[in-house]
Amino acid sequence: MSSVVRPAVSDQGNQGPLTQGKYRPISSHLAIAPPVSVVIPAMNEAENLPYVFKTLPDWIHEVVLVDGNSTDDTVQVARDLWPEVRVVEQQGKGKGDALITGFEACTGDIIVMVDADGSADGQEIVSYVSALVSGADFAKGSRFANGGGTSDMTPIRKLGNRVLCAIVNAKFGARYTDLCYGYNAFWRHCLDKIDLDCTGFEVETLMNIRVVKAGLKVQEIPSHEYLRIHGASNLRAVRDGFRVLKVILKERSNRRALRRRPHAVALNSTQGEVT
Repeated sequence: MSSVVRPAVSDQGNQGPLTQGKYRPISSHLAIAPPVSVVIPAMNEAENLPYVFKTLPDWIHEVVLVDGNSTDDTVQVARDLWPEVRVVEQQGKGKGDALITGFEACTGDIIVMVDADGSADGQEIVSYVSALVSGADFAKGSRFANGGGTSDMTPIRKLGNRVLCAIVNAKFGARYTDLCYGYNAFWRHCLDKIDLDCTGFEVETLMNIRVVKAGLKVQEIPSHEYLRIHGASNLRAVRDGFRVLKVILKERSNRRALRRRPHAVALNSTQGEVT
C-alpha cells in the first residue's frame, strides 16, 4: 500500500487542481491522500456519543457506526451529530462481531477503531494516521507507552493486562507495552492477513497477536484512556481475562502447528522421490 505525505499548504493560490482535489490537510504540516474510516461499535450509547463525535476531526472520510440493537436513541443521536454517518445494524453479538461488521462496511484505505463510551480522544487520530502514512501497517494505541495514560483501569485490570501482555511478548516476539486496548488504526489490506474470527472483547488481543504473526510493521501510539462518561461497561475483568488467555493459548498452539507443517510436507515429498 503506497502512501504520500505532503505539507499542508495554506495558500490556496499556490495549489494546483490535483492537490486541491486529492489531499486532505490533517494538521498544520501534514496532508494525506488515503481516505480514513472511523468505526464506532455502539449499544445504548446515546448519552456518550456527543462526547465522542465532538472530538472527531472533520477531515475523516467517513464514520461507520455499528449499532448493537440499541434500545435508546443511539442511532438518531449519531445522525444528528454527524449527518453523513453510515449506520450498520449488527446481526450478531459481542464487540468482536461489531468490529468485524464495521470493517466490512468501510470504504476508506485507513480504518480507525474508536469506542463509543467517550473514553477515547478523537484528536489523537492524527497521530495514528501519521504513523501509518509514515510506513507502519498497524498503529496500536498504548496507555503505558511514554505519553500515554489511563483514568479508567482498576488495579486488578492493570495487573491482568500487564501479565497477559508479558505472555504475548514472550510467546510471539512482540514488544508491546499494552495489550487489551481498543484504540487502534491500520491499513485496510491488513484485514486480509489477520482474518478475524472472534466475537468478544478479546478481539483486540487477537488482532495484536495476528499482526505480529503476519510480520506486519507495528508502531505503538501513546494514548490516554478517559473514564466512561455515562453508563456501565460490559467488560468483566476476570471473565474476559480468561477469554483473552484462551485466545493467546490457541494462537500459540496454531503457531506450533504451522512450524511443524513445512517439515512434514518436505518429508513426504522426499519419500515420494525415493519411491
